[in-house]
Amino acid sequence: MLGIVAERTGGRILIADDHPPIREGLALAARSALAGVTVHTAGSIADTLATIARVPIDRMVLLDLMLPDALGFSGLMTIQHEVPRVPIVIISAREEPAVVEAARALGAAGFLFKSLPLDTIARHLQEVEGGSRVFPPPPPPAAGDLTALRQRIDELSPAQRTVLIALADGRANKAIAYDLNVTEATIKAHMTAIFRKLGVTNRAQALIAVQPLFGAIDPRVVS
Repeated sequence: MLGIVAERTGGRILIADDHPPIREGLALAARSALAGVTVHTAGSIADTLATIARVPIDRMVLLDLMLPDALGFSGLMTIQHEVPRVPIVIISAREEPAVVEAARALGAAGFLFKSLPLDTIARHLQEVEGGSRVFPPPPPPAAGDLTALRQRIDELSPAQRTVLIALADGRANKAIAYDLNVTEATIKAHMTAIFRKLGVTNRAQALIAVQPLFGAIDPRVVS
């Protein structure tokens, strides 16, 4: 044990990482920091969503950005939509300031490097449990642009955010409609609203606008 005790007991957390040894280490830190917590694990965004649908994750989510089925920050945004009141802490091997700031702008509860000792991670998880946001030192000045983009995305309805994430994955309107069990006309209506709220006029411009949040986009997607 790492010797850290939190006042709250019980509840469930979810650790989403595709490397079992990392999951085991984070589970040790989480159990030490969050008294009485039940730990669930997942190796992908799909597994994460399946777990959330099956059990009430009510205390915290620890999320690796580099899951195999995530594109940039699409995983974070998807999970935020499913558990909007649960703090999500990014646990990542990526230490670029711009990535950290993007997570902050998108509303993550914290950003912790995988290189940190487990007892330090445990201490930071307890800080998040207490209501603090835990991030590395201040980001570069470009943060304002990401904050403005986040504000525009916040104006989207839940359905529009879902369509935007599917758009960033490169899916065509017909495929998105099939996946969401709606008509293609509905998807086109959502697209029109998304373009208006993002201040763009077409699909390619929308993808470019959200690229700082979703990471590098395959050029074939915007062709």
